Amino acid sequence: MEVEQLPDQVREFAVYLRYLLARLDQDAGWCGIFWQRDPEGMRVCLTGAEVPPWDVVEALLQDLGVGGGSYEAEVESETVRARALHRASLTAFDARPGGRDLLGDRLDVMLREQRYAAERQVELAQLLHTAATREQAEAMRLDLAWARDDHERATARCAELHRRIADLDRRPPPSRPPVPVPQQRPQPAPPEPPGRSEPPKERKRRPRGSARFAGMPDVATPADDTPLPTAVAVQGPLRDFAASPRGARFAGAGEGEATAPPAPQHLDSEARAAIAACVGALLRLRAEGRGGEAHGVLVEAAHWPAARFPLLAAELNRVGLGADWATLLWETASLPADLLVAAADALAAAGRTADAQQILRQGVGRPATEIGASVLRLTGEGRHREIRALLDAYVRVRTPEEAARSVRDDPGRLVPLLVEAARGVSDERYWDVVHALRVAGFHA
Repeated sequence: MEVEQLPDQVREFAVYLRYLLARLDQDAGWCGIFWQRDPEGMRVCLTGAEVPPWDVVEALLQDLGVGGGSYEAEVESETVRARALHRASLTAFDARPGGRDLLGDRLDVMLREQRYAAERQVELAQLLHTAATREQAEAMRLDLAWARDDHERATARCAELHRRIADLDRRPPPSRPPVPVPQQRPQPAPPEPPGRSEPPKERKRRPRGSARFAGMPDVATPADDTPLPTAVAVQGPLRDFAASPRGARFAGAGEGEATAPPAPQHLDSEARAAIAACVGALLRLRAEGRGGEAHGVLVEAAHWPAARFPLLAAELNRVGLGADWATLLWETASLPADLLVAAADALAAAGRTADAQQILRQGVGRPATEIGASVLRLTGEGRHREIRALLDAYVRVRTPEEAARSVRDDPGRLVPLLVEAARGVSDERYWDVVHALRVAGFHA
């Protein structure tokens, strides 16, 4: 985008960013780190072609306050100004044509980076115990600190992107003329929802490029006003899931295959001991300031049997580690689909409905093709209840256009399942998904 074509708010923030950097040592602090790690990302932000995520702006403001005293007071007032300009810039930037799709693509990228950084922390925390010399240990601690910083930034950017997407979704959509119903049919089918019928032009995906500056947000907000049911609540009155799926379009889902959600499981002494040891380790690591290793413990706990999660949640909150439980929920949301639904089941069965809803919302924030692949794998395993729970959350949280992208690998099996999930949410969501599928070239 040429600078002359920039929205006023984007241009104003780019000018402010250049003003801010002019006051900083370009080779020191976070400013020097950003120039070293992603010079191209810095350049496009300074021209206004991109808007940096807030964590980058916040880090640059920290550089401004390095002098202490009056500098710190100046940073406080400067932060208020910078945040107002940044928010206005993001609003204008996202309102451009194609802005919603671009945000979805960037969220997919950042979710992968978040997952990689979490895995890297676990790997480094384990290697730290094998260090043969003090120098090796110090080098690993430095790498671990950077991996933790990468994860924190990726998490903040995912949150920022989710918020921007939610803001766009709350804006009223442009009105579309209704599609006329053919008059020659004696009993015409219900009219299609208003919108285009021609297949869209293939959109070029934005190259990953400067991922560290690819503007990111927080908690995913459901795309409609209907409360998101948990994996257990999905079995309720919204749809009669006890009835067997109908027709060959359900790819072999036979009579009586729909099962009730599992009942709460009792923990044996080994599981209780593991939970106590985990909580004790977290208390010790937090007290010693070893946050990277504490996060590694949480990542490992996310892969535990789902039945342990309710008691672990209760124990973490009891000892004042509620923030660690929130982090564990984030990690659980990135589990494979079957484990994700199992975790939601366990939490809902124990009365932790809000936690169950949260991990389902966050869990379906992964790339559309990954959702489709997960559904296909669950279909092959006959896990029809898990499929319904996953797709129910997916069509509530993601836009109809994103949902349509999830069926590309196997439309014959995925389209009927997606349409049925949308039908269970609301008539409006059903028509929106059907329309998005038709626009994408899939027969619904």
